[in-house]
Amino acid sequence: MAKDSGRKPVDVASKDAVEPDARQGAGKRDLEEITSETKHTVIVGGQEIGYTAKAGTLILKDDEGSQKASVFYVAYTKNNVEDVSQRPITFSFNGGPGSSSVWLHLGVLGPQRVLMNTEGDPLPPPFKLVNNEYSLLDVTDLVFIDPVSTGYSRPAPGEEAKQFHGVEQDVESVGEFIRLFTTRSQRWHSPKFLIGESYGTTRAAGLSSYLQEELGMYVNGIMLVSAILNFQTARFTLGNDLPYVLFLPTYAATAWYHHRLPQDLQALGLIEFLSYVEAFARGAYNAALMQGSSLSVSERAEVVAMLARYTGLAESYIEQTNLRINIHRFVKELLRDERRTIGRFDSRIKGIDRDAAGESHAYDPSYAIVQGAYTAALNHYVRSVLDFKSDQSYAILTDTVQPWDYSKHQNEYLNVAESLRQAITYNPYLRVFVGNGYYDLATPYFATQYTFSHLELDPTLEDHVTMGYYEAGHMMYLHQPSLAKLKADLAGFVAATLG
Repeated sequence: MAKDSGRKPVDVASKDAVEPDARQGAGKRDLEEITSETKHTVIVGGQEIGYTAKAGTLILKDDEGSQKASVFYVAYTKNNVEDVSQRPITFSFNGGPGSSSVWLHLGVLGPQRVLMNTEGDPLPPPFKLVNNEYSLLDVTDLVFIDPVSTGYSRPAPGEEAKQFHGVEQDVESVGEFIRLFTTRSQRWHSPKFLIGESYGTTRAAGLSSYLQEELGMYVNGIMLVSAILNFQTARFTLGNDLPYVLFLPTYAATAWYHHRLPQDLQALGLIEFLSYVEAFARGAYNAALMQGSSLSVSERAEVVAMLARYTGLAESYIEQTNLRINIHRFVKELLRDERRTIGRFDSRIKGIDRDAAGESHAYDPSYAIVQGAYTAALNHYVRSVLDFKSDQSYAILTDTVQPWDYSKHQNEYLNVAESLRQAITYNPYLRVFVGNGYYDLATPYFATQYTFSHLELDPTLEDHVTMGYYEAGHMMYLHQPSLAKLKADLAGFVAATLG
């Protein structure tokens, strides 16, 4: 999940029901690792799978042996596997930066999931977990990682949290966790996969080269859910016209969903309609923005008319934006006459602001509908089902990681696509799957297509990347038909990668 808003965690561990945690607030005394191991079963694809769940903490240390951080994880391993070298293991994380791993964990991959209705709306509280028939546990073991300052993960006493809050620092600490977990679990000979969502895809791309070049660990596959690798594609900064082009198809999909288009366009299927919008975005619209003030009056009028036709916005409004529709304005403007806003994570979702005349929406309604359900489910699940006892606040999505350190990328946009290109080039067996939601205004699908079409991969490697598309948002797995399709796509990708 992309960063939006969230509850701040406590700075240090409070007194816990598990005795070793009580030492965490006491100066420089050593932390102790805590692990709870439980046995369970899950029904996936009509088959009962027995598995072991481990919820615990792993201590990261520097080269001198000094403790740096305690990282919380939940790992699921299938029981009665004779040869683990034949059993894949997948490391999973979400994004933010500042998000725990809860979304992929309880949304799609893990053996239990938060119960939603078919369209992706939660049921009334109190919320409920159910057997996840779409879990990926039938094809791979799973390890969910909470980066430092998220979930129950915290810096060691006396260590500054900010040393983990940056592009390279984050990759290094998560990479060290993966190395240590793999070593202790004796899984170096197992096929290995990474899966990340949102900024987690940024992390995964960074890890793809870090694991290879720094640790000598080659992974078989990387699964990217709602990807953002090149931040230029999503930064509406002065002088950067790229996002206006790349967000347009998602604006159009949103307008189509909310029935704000002319009748002839509304009558088209979504995919057919988007093919016209994409052609316009690549062609006439992109060329118009490139021309700037040299664009003729007649050409400008034609572009304004087409933008209005495809977005459902008034021509006068588009003129006032100088042909450049910012996402934060769009979510407020599209349904302004209904006094409704739309979601950033999922533009199908409507919200209500007190001030209908504002510049942008007061909150993201597509995050608000899931925050409570996932928070309640996680806190219940970890303590009552996984038997991990902690009185800490579990940081679902926090802003305490801000400001995130991009200092090595000053005067440029962060772009980890090159790291992924290098990893694919150096490791000829590496495959990548990318999942995209048509109604995702956080990481639009057209921006992801742009990033991957500009990887400059050798032609012999281009088929190492495959994409899946879903008629849902950033967290496409909230929508049950998309969840079923995503499970099939991910399982198919793992199988094809191992070939």
